[in-house]
Amino acid sequence: MELEKLQKIIASVLNVDVHEITPETTFAEDLGADSLDGFQILMGIEEEFDITISNEEAAAIVSVKDAVEKIKKAIS
Repeated sequence: MELEKLQKIIASVLNVDVHEITPETTFAEDLGADSLDGFQILMGIEEEFDITISNEEAAAIVSVKDAVEKIKKAIS
């Protein structure tokens, strides 16, 4: 469930096909996301899941899997 919502957020921000986004997908290398894109994705995550992710935690998010794990930890 978290993955599907996250895929939609990423696809919307980066204008990519949802099916191109897998747990192994990296934001910078695979999707070409820059720091502004990352910020927009982070804001989308926080809004969608009603959570807060610190700057330190956000810096550790490199892949979609990292983001899903962070979301699951925050909502549990």
